[in-house]
Amino acid sequence: MTDEEINIWEASDDKMISEAYDKLIGDYLRSCHRKKVDIITKAFNFARQAHKGVRRLSGEPYIMHPIAVAQIVCSEIGLGSTSICSALLHDVVEDTDYTVEDIENMFGPKIAQIVDGLTKISGGIFGEQASSQAENFKKLLLTMSEDIRVILIKIADRLHNMRTLASQPANKQYKIPGETLYLYAPLAHRLGLYKIKSELENLSFSFEHPEEYAAIERQLEESKVSRHLSFEQFTEPIEAALKQMGFEYEIHERVKTPYSIWNKMQNKHVTFQEIYDILAVRIIFKPKDRQEEIDDCFKIYTALTKIYRRHPDRLRDWVTKPKANGYQALHVTLMSKQGHWIEVQIRSDRMNDIAEQGLAAHWKYKESGAPGNTSANEYSEDEMSEWLHTIKEILDDPQPDAMDFLDAIKMNLFASEIFVFTPKGEIKTMPTDSTVLDFAFSIHTFLGSHCIGAKVNHKLMPLSHRLSSGDQVEVLTSKSQHVQPSWINFVSTAKAKAKIQAMLRRIQREVQKKGEDMLNEWLTKNGFEQSPSVIDQLLRFHDLTRREELFQQIGENSITLGDPDIDELKGKNKKKAENSSSGGGWRKYVPFVKSKKDDNTAEKEQQDLFIVPEKFNKKKPVYLNEDNINQYLFPDCCHPIPGDDVLGYIDNKNRIEIHKRACPVANKLKASYGNRILDVKWDMHKRLFFDATIRLGGIDRRGLVNEVTRVISNQLSLDIRRLTFTTEDGIFDGVIDLRVHDREDVKQIIDKLKEVDDLKEISQIM
Repeated sequence: MTDEEINIWEASDDKMISEAYDKLIGDYLRSCHRKKVDIITKAFNFARQAHKGVRRLSGEPYIMHPIAVAQIVCSEIGLGSTSICSALLHDVVEDTDYTVEDIENMFGPKIAQIVDGLTKISGGIFGEQASSQAENFKKLLLTMSEDIRVILIKIADRLHNMRTLASQPANKQYKIPGETLYLYAPLAHRLGLYKIKSELENLSFSFEHPEEYAAIERQLEESKVSRHLSFEQFTEPIEAALKQMGFEYEIHERVKTPYSIWNKMQNKHVTFQEIYDILAVRIIFKPKDRQEEIDDCFKIYTALTKIYRRHPDRLRDWVTKPKANGYQALHVTLMSKQGHWIEVQIRSDRMNDIAEQGLAAHWKYKESGAPGNTSANEYSEDEMSEWLHTIKEILDDPQPDAMDFLDAIKMNLFASEIFVFTPKGEIKTMPTDSTVLDFAFSIHTFLGSHCIGAKVNHKLMPLSHRLSSGDQVEVLTSKSQHVQPSWINFVSTAKAKAKIQAMLRRIQREVQKKGEDMLNEWLTKNGFEQSPSVIDQLLRFHDLTRREELFQQIGENSITLGDPDIDELKGKNKKKAENSSSGGGWRKYVPFVKSKKDDNTAEKEQQDLFIVPEKFNKKKPVYLNEDNINQYLFPDCCHPIPGDDVLGYIDNKNRIEIHKRACPVANKLKASYGNRILDVKWDMHKRLFFDATIRLGGIDRRGLVNEVTRVISNQLSLDIRRLTFTTEDGIFDGVIDLRVHDREDVKQIIDKLKEVDDLKEISQIM
């Protein structure tokens, strides 16, 4: 490259950086915060110099990333100069030679503390069995109690990384959306960042399932005109009523997001056309008196019910009792003149600001501006503090398994709420489906561990009784009561589950110590030394993978050491070992069956599993074909077939598991062990058959089953392995197990079955 070309390139970079920074400052000056432009400019210049010469994978100067994060923090979350400076500086300590002390000397202790929190989340050294992502997430949550701006900036950082993910290699395009969907989107939701939460979900969905995303986007575009016509017809009388009432207002057409639509299609087994709530209406009004805004919400609600018939079970009052994350609105579902149920959300302008940008932006760190509704803010601050305290309690008990930890946090992130009263009339917010035992643990660990039941509304109820909003609960205890393993099966809250698991682990450790002592005594008595090789032999013999499991089973007397164990240690069971397969009993699911076209299957069945070598290139895709498919593990959780979006996971023994990208197990793996995720592609040629299950539903009539089987067997020439039909009151539900070559076969089957009269629901079961 010539000097002239370099100069042109640098000038282009400078222009891009200046425009981005000018936009940031412009948006900041238009905000309600105290105007501290000098310190923001100082942070920008410092970060620009620190990252000088460094580029992102997209090719743009690295400083564009901190500016973009600061822009999100300013414009989309609504934070002030401290947060903007921290966002501009968030990668300086991690990626350059500058230290936190340097940041403190130049920008003060508060910005340094936030930058330090963000650096700790990204850094750290972890053991082989630890999940760095789960550990990072623990750190992330711990920093929330110190300064919630840390997590807000981290969410902004993740949002920009998702917006620019296209420049990353394929395995990162699975890992990053996976952990975003599993952890960051729920966290954004819990903090009230609804707009950001929706964008994170959609971006993740577009990378994980590009074809489905494109199909839903196309269908939304095709239905746009008719949807907008419905909106205008529905809102015309509403606008007239609002004008008559004298409100200053806006009415928006809210369309369900592609991810939300896809999720509903998966969970409800319905098509795009069968989702009735794609369109919703949002009314945002400016109250005449800020103190009257709650009353105004109900006045508007009353006016709407005079125009349209309301759904009796679909009124959601989050105005008088906001959600724990500060969300306030009144939701009502109304029947339109065209015969469609349409949800209407009623909010004041203040409620809408909090719904869009998140309570955290207004809660503790808003530097100026109107405080808004004091009672709602006080309520939300108490609720947020209580939630952060619960998270800290979970974190105080170290979880040995990353999956356990993530599950515990997920329970708290996703829970909707009920309101329960103590005997003294104090109100407690609990997740929906909470039990008496959950309530006991929420008050005190001692109360939970010795709980024998409760008086719910003055009636005796067992530990497992599920509470409802408005219940008054008096916990009953006994000193003779102790934590039971079965309690895990019915508690709902993360706190209760974490405390029960901690107590059970303490008991478990005692049993394991007893088992280890029994094993040492038995080995000494029979002339063996306690060594790693001896333990490994016994683990293999008893089909176990961890020493702790062996000690546990010996301590519980589930394993009684005897002559077979002595024979194993002396090598007399060699023949048995040779006859056992390399996959052991672990491979639960054989992914395919032999096709007549494939004469080499017998030979392939003898292939060993592929073991990932030390210098394996994780950025390159793994191709599955007829010749190597037996070298990979297919766990019995999602049954992928050719054409499915799949990924690979390197397990603890360096073997590769194959999962559907939408598989619940894969979602956890992506969130917890992202560095072990591989890009996997199919290279199959219709020589093997795979299992697929189709679910049918509709109106029962004579000859229907014959028509269905005729379509599959005669028209499509596919084998039906099993057929189950049940009927009740003229409605039938059916499940068909088939052998297919790939996803194309499944699509062809579903399309053909749609032509059969009286079949109303057709979908594939994972």
